[in-house]
Amino acid sequence: MAYQSFEDLDVWKRSSRLAVEIYRALCDCRDFSLKDQMTRAAVSIPSNIAEGAERVSVREFSRFLYIARGSAAELRTQLYIADKIGIINSVVARNLISEVSEISAMIRGLAKSLKT
Repeated sequence: MAYQSFEDLDVWKRSSRLAVEIYRALCDCRDFSLKDQMTRAAVSIPSNIAEGAERVSVREFSRFLYIARGSAAELRTQLYIADKIGIINSVVARNLISEVSEISAMIRGLAKSLKT
């Protein structure tokens, strides 16, 4: 895997765009607690990818990737809840859930590639 910095990683780019989409989807949300949890989880994904990529060892990078995957799972759960209680439109929620799932798979693949 060759990259100059975390900004070169497609998974970082997609997860950063996802964080922006989450902020946009929740801009009118009055449930500040859930909004805060969701935006924190969304921002945590690219942030942990970036932090891990800048670490010295592959082992540390892998650890941060697993943290990013955990944040992705947290965000997916929150999206399901937000959909069920009507905070996010169902179509938007499904699209965001799909994107988070794909990003999670990309993180898993990147973590596997570090082991080889």
